Amino acid sequence: MKLHHRVDGPSDAPLLVLGPSLGTTMEIWQPQLPALTDSWRVLRYDLPGHGGSPAAAAGFTVDDLAQAVLDLVEPERFALAGISLGGAIATTIAARAPHRVRKLVLCCTSARFGEPGPWLGRAALVRGKGVAALVPTLKARWFTPGFDGQWVFDQLAGVDAKSYAACCEAVAAFDLTRRLGEITASTLVIAGAQDPATPLDQALTLAENIPGASLTVVPHASHLANVERPEAVTAAVVGHLSGERSSPAVDDDLAAGMRTRREVLGDAHVDRAVAATTDFTQDFQELITRYAWNEIWNRPGLDRRTRSCVTLTALVARGHLDELAMHVRAALRNGLTRDEIKEVLLQTAVYCGVPAANAAFAVARRTLAEIDAEGR
Repeated sequence: MKLHHRVDGPSDAPLLVLGPSLGTTMEIWQPQLPALTDSWRVLRYDLPGHGGSPAAAAGFTVDDLAQAVLDLVEPERFALAGISLGGAIATTIAARAPHRVRKLVLCCTSARFGEPGPWLGRAALVRGKGVAALVPTLKARWFTPGFDGQWVFDQLAGVDAKSYAACCEAVAAFDLTRRLGEITASTLVIAGAQDPATPLDQALTLAENIPGASLTVVPHASHLANVERPEAVTAAVVGHLSGERSSPAVDDDLAAGMRTRREVLGDAHVDRAVAATTDFTQDFQELITRYAWNEIWNRPGLDRRTRSCVTLTALVARGHLDELAMHVRAALRNGLTRDEIKEVLLQTAVYCGVPAANAAFAVARRTLAEIDAEGR
């Protein structure tokens, strides 16, 4: 497999290899390129059927892509960075050839991109209708609402549909979770705080399982954080590669809160909330993630079962029935049985009033019926 590539920067500088995300070309790194070429000889490459790379219709894996990137570089140690699929390729190289990689930056990526089904479905869609069929979906995933990233979407027009589909199939089969501990390079993981494609819990998996890795969370950014918040990402990348402490964009409280929020409420609910976030509601979403889901839900004084009991009671008392439905689901995820939820609601009949408990039982009954219909 041959990948089109380009090298910029001083010929005698150390090598830095940059990998793009699926659906984009090497130009995705343009916001960071001027700063990086000050100190690095930067090699950027295109994925199969993207940019200048030849089409490759099927039959390759992320491991094959990693080998194709290794074929581009001389037998020297180098730094490595990648976005999304480019990050998966970078992670694979760092795990299989740890002696080659001196620094590693993983931006908006994952050790496993969810279940294979949706990726295989996307591959079938693109083979049938072309890459253009994905534009509405990608617009909701790549950037937060209101951000104009048209120059990135313009790159999709030149992507070969069969090659894109083959990349989707490679992503569907990718799972490097058990090999993260083999990575020895100094690693920075970068996550967009509002990224629905590779959510914060996936970034945390990388940061917690790669020895010595650090995590930077970029506020007000979705999947292509390096485009949407170029200053923050550039500062983080340059700081890591130079060995300096990086940007003030690190927000461990936000990351921990998002992980707990997903564990309690489920990915589907949180993904809907993230997708519905606007410039007007963004600060509020980050506030509840940081303070409610980290500062309160992650306190050691009560376990999650108990916190669910307290939350259900408080919601009944205040009549917050929409939130009650959400937390009935959360209570089940936290280990309460249906009988225990019933007991909590019976308790509220005495201390919150029979009308409040009556309304709560109606909401809980409807929510449990919905869960049954969903096959849970």
